[in-house]
Amino acid sequence: MICFEPNEEQRLLRDAVAQFAKSRLRPRMREVEKLRGVPEDLRKDAHELGLGLLHLPQELGGQGLPLTSAVLIEEELGHADAGAAFGLAGPGAMAFALTELGSDEQKARFLAPFAEADGHSKYGAVAWSEAKPHRERPGFSAIARKVEGGFVLSGAKSFVERAGIAQHYVVFAQVDEARGWEGIGAFVVDSSNPGLRIGDRHVTLGLDAARFGEIVLHDARVEEADRLVPSGDFTRGVLRFFSKQSLLVAARAVGVARAAFELARDYCETRAAFGKPIGHFQAVAFTLADRLMDVESARGLVLRAAWAWDAALPELEAIAMTANAVAHAQEACMRAADDAVQLHGGSGFIRDYPVEKLMRDAKQLALCMQTPEQADQVFGAIALSAKLDPALVLPTPETQAVFT
Repeated sequence: MICFEPNEEQRLLRDAVAQFAKSRLRPRMREVEKLRGVPEDLRKDAHELGLGLLHLPQELGGQGLPLTSAVLIEEELGHADAGAAFGLAGPGAMAFALTELGSDEQKARFLAPFAEADGHSKYGAVAWSEAKPHRERPGFSAIARKVEGGFVLSGAKSFVERAGIAQHYVVFAQVDEARGWEGIGAFVVDSSNPGLRIGDRHVTLGLDAARFGEIVLHDARVEEADRLVPSGDFTRGVLRFFSKQSLLVAARAVGVARAAFELARDYCETRAAFGKPIGHFQAVAFTLADRLMDVESARGLVLRAAWAWDAALPELEAIAMTANAVAHAQEACMRAADDAVQLHGGSGFIRDYPVEKLMRDAKQLALCMQTPEQADQVFGAIALSAKLDPALVLPTPETQAVFT
C-alpha cells in the first residue's frame, strides 16, 4: 500500500523548517523583497538548518534527503516566502545538474565546499536559457569550441538565477552545431574566469530575492575536466535534471497556493457584507472550496512524483508523474493567488496585504524550470510513445524562455 503520510523523521524535519519559515522568513517578507536578497543572518540560520544542502550526498557533507522529504520542506519555504526560498545560499539547481550529468570527482570538487562553515555565502547556478533562438539552426547560440586541452565558450545566457553571486555556473552551450539540440554540452565555469562577465540583473515581476540576470561569455576557456559527461544518454540526463529541479519548484508553488488559500479564507471570515461574513455566501464558499481542493491535489501529485523517483520506478514513468505534478501545481498556484486577490477586492492589489505579492510570485514561479506547457508536452510525448525530441520536451528559446 502506498502511503504519503510523513514518517516521524520527516515530520520533525518539516516542523523544524516550518517553524523557521513562520518565525524568521514570513515576518521579513517585505524586507527581503525590498532588499532583493536574503539578509546574511537569515542565510546563516538557514545554512545551520541544512536548507542549502538537502540534495548533497552525506559523504559530501549534505543531508542526502530523498525527494519525498525535500518536497515537504520546499512547500514550507514556499508557504512563508517563495522569493526567499530562491535566495537562500547553496548549490541550488547546480546540485541536480551535477548529480545527473557529472562524475563522482566533479561532484566532490564542486559540491563539497557548500557544506563548509562559510557555506551560507556560497552559491551555485545553472545557465541554460537564452533570450532569443539562433537565427539559422536549432540549438543554443552560445558556442563551446574544442581547443587543445579543453573548450572555449562564447555567447550570452539570460534568466540565470543567482547571476552575479554564484561561485560556479553550469553553462549549457552548443558543442556540435550540425546536430542541433542533440549537440549540446554542459560545462562548469568559475566566476573568476576572465572570459565571464556578469550582465544586467533583470527587474522581475516577483521572486525578487532570486536575482535573475545575464552572464556573457567571451572566449572563456575551461579545461576538459570541467565538461560534464554522464555515463548514460546526455539528453535523458538533462531531462532528469529538469524534472527533479522542477519538482522542487512545484513544491514551492504548493506552498504559495496554500498561503493564498489561507489568507483568502481568513479574510472572507472577517470581512462582513449584508450582515454576515462574505465567506458564508455560496459563491465565495465554493471558490474557497475549489482552491483547497487544488492545494490538496497538487500536494498529492508532487508527493507521488517524488515517491516515484525515490522508489526507482522506471524513468519514463517518474518523468511522466513529475510532468503531471508540475503542470497541476503551477496552475493551481496561479488560480489560488488570483482568487485570493479577487476575494480581497480593492485590498487585494495594494501592498498593505500580502496577496498581491503571492500573485506576482505565482506567475513567475510558472516560468521557473519546466513551465506547465512544457510539462504537458513531456507528458504527451511519453503517453503517445513519441520520441523525446529535445526541441520539444526541453525548454528552448523557440518554445518558452525559462528561469534556471
